[in-house]
Amino acid sequence: MRAHSARSSQFRLLLVMPHHQLVRKGTELGIRIWSLWDPAQLDADMRSHLEEVSEELLLTDFGDESGLCELIARTARTHDLDAILHCGDGSSVLPVVREAWRLGLTPNAPEVYERLQVCESDDWIPAEAPRVSVETLTVDGTHHVLGLTAQRTTGPPDFHLTGHLHPAPLDEAVRKIIEVEVVDLLTESGYRSGPAHTQVALLPLGPRIVSCRAHLGGDRIPLLIDIARGFDPEAAVFAGLLGSRPVVGPAHRYAEVGFFLLPEGRLETYTGTELIAVTPWVRGARFPYRTGDWVAPVGDRRNRRAYVVVEGATPELTRVRVADARRDLVTDIRPAGRGPASG
Repeated sequence: MRAHSARSSQFRLLLVMPHHQLVRKGTELGIRIWSLWDPAQLDADMRSHLEEVSEELLLTDFGDESGLCELIARTARTHDLDAILHCGDGSSVLPVVREAWRLGLTPNAPEVYERLQVCESDDWIPAEAPRVSVETLTVDGTHHVLGLTAQRTTGPPDFHLTGHLHPAPLDEAVRKIIEVEVVDLLTESGYRSGPAHTQVALLPLGPRIVSCRAHLGGDRIPLLIDIARGFDPEAAVFAGLLGSRPVVGPAHRYAEVGFFLLPEGRLETYTGTELIAVTPWVRGARFPYRTGDWVAPVGDRRNRRAYVVVEGATPELTRVRVADARRDLVTDIRPAGRGPASG
């Protein structure tokens, strides 16, 4: 990644697949940000927010790799970019990082991402194994642990993901083992700069890394860390690009995000969002559906778009508050080919 050009006092950045919250944090810090998405993968409500906070929202088919790379190169030349950062998953990651490396706009070689993909071992991990995620931020090759977050699930038999709790209630010795394994993996991969989200399964013989992706955790995990620790991982990503190392304090409360777990079908009516929004311990909520929208089943990643974020003094209290919010949201969802059913 080249040094910040003297042609402007503002850092110029292309983010691929960013959430609007991340872009807004960067612009508040004085960074000029262009956002890039595949329109087929972008939620309608997020699109309007991204258009509002970005210098420009660029849209292209990620399945067309040559077109994607041409757009990135043209944007880099036109706006004299300082860096390119991919913020998501999927098949577009390697083409983007290869083009960014070719342009000299990332310190991470494409081989780094290939090594991280090789480490994935989800196929043989038992579904019932508890999992935690580890958020890290790497600055100039040094890896900083921002926090560990526990997964909430439906339990047996399916163990569908239903939310996240931060900080993960772990024994201190186990936490240290996990942190060391994650830092060692990032070091061995050659990762030089940026955030990473690593999933770890807690097995009887010890923790086992399931996956490691070079981006911030999704599902509002950065917000949970901010609420629990008073440290904003999204703002820290931009500070890290400018060479500033994160200083993370201990957690002073718990924060939990719970998905609304709506049944599959067509949304007919809903109430309760206004009540949830004014509940004192609610720190964030999203209900992106409108009447007539199709709701994906529990277990489908798209079902996680509707959520509530709460704070509390204990994990038990945050669990209760998420359950209260779920009860406050009353929906009428019609399954395909059947009469209406409440959810």
